[in-house]
Amino acid sequence: MSSTGAGSPHPAPRPRLARDPGTGPSGRRRPLAAPRAHRSNALHPGAWWLWALGLGTAASRTTNPLLLALLIGVAGYVVAARRTSAPWARSYGAFVKLGLAVIGIRLLFAVFLGSPIPGTHLLVTLPEVPLPEWAQGVRIGGRVTIEGLVFALYDGLKLAALLICVGAANALASPARLLKSLPGALYEAGVAVVVAMTFAPNLIADVRRLRAARRLRGRPDKGLRGLAQVGLPVLEGALERSVALAAAMDARGYGRTAEVTAAVRRVTAVLTLGGLVGVCAGTYGLLTADGARYGLPVLLAGVAAALGGLWLGGRRSVRTRYRPDVWGLRAWLVAASGAAVAAVMIRAGSYDPSALAPGVVPLAAPTLPLWPAAGVLLGLLPAFVAPAPPLAETPSKEAS
Repeated sequence: MSSTGAGSPHPAPRPRLARDPGTGPSGRRRPLAAPRAHRSNALHPGAWWLWALGLGTAASRTTNPLLLALLIGVAGYVVAARRTSAPWARSYGAFVKLGLAVIGIRLLFAVFLGSPIPGTHLLVTLPEVPLPEWAQGVRIGGRVTIEGLVFALYDGLKLAALLICVGAANALASPARLLKSLPGALYEAGVAVVVAMTFAPNLIADVRRLRAARRLRGRPDKGLRGLAQVGLPVLEGALERSVALAAAMDARGYGRTAEVTAAVRRVTAVLTLGGLVGVCAGTYGLLTADGARYGLPVLLAGVAAALGGLWLGGRRSVRTRYRPDVWGLRAWLVAASGAAVAAVMIRAGSYDPSALAPGVVPLAAPTLPLWPAAGVLLGLLPAFVAPAPPLAETPSKEAS
């Protein structure tokens, strides 16, 4: 008698359907987990700051609007390619808006307070306010020329480029990881600097969160009324965050130091102060023509003494490190790209200064110098060699 018949006491087992590996035992789909970003794959935060400082140094050496626009474009592209979704990474837009505000303020100063650049293309003549004799050289109102406005535009664009470079470093480098990488002697000062640096990103994140909440409730979030109603919760959140930060720092033993001998303290002070004096003297020697012979040796000796003082001063710090960031090949490449941009711009300023600082009298369109522009493009290297940011976590939906 067949075991598969209708009257069989042991009916055949029903075939099991293949289950989707993305579903659980109940048939509901599991959430899609985002891949974890390994700490060893993350770039050292100091490399991002060195890269940004290199771009800022290049921006400080030129007033050519084409080169400054190219520097801003390079910084923006790298930020767009390698920025994460962390709250402090959203501060780049605020720095861009601050740069635009700086340009506008510089143009207003040129209109109402005058410009030191004489010009022949008169734009408008404002009523001039008479000033006393002790205020000679300062005027309010008067002639407004196109040359003066163009000079103010170049100067404001230079300041805006510096701010945007600093904003790029804030958006790419984690402040907490940067604090962990500081030497022990600079730990307390580094905490103050990092707290000050994270104030603006946290403030911007609070403003965005509160504005989004007001929009969801159908309340106005723009204009003076919306700003007044958002400002008080933002201030309250900043105070609560400062109190929580102070409590966390106290619980972790911040400010406690280890006992060292008086001789170590004296040697540390001598090395640190002597090293800083040597760095200043060596830098001055490199910038002047007469001190070029002794500038580099004094600078190297000062750097060595300062590093020795920082190493001895770090013996007083009782903090420990867990998984310190590793300075790898990618960090070297990112830092070297910023240094290369600064070096090319400094070198270009020595043999062709007119290309980096175009004149406005007579008024002429600026030209793009080839080699400095090619040097600025070296700053795009981090967009290709730096590790890609982790993918954002995708919210899951239950399968019907």
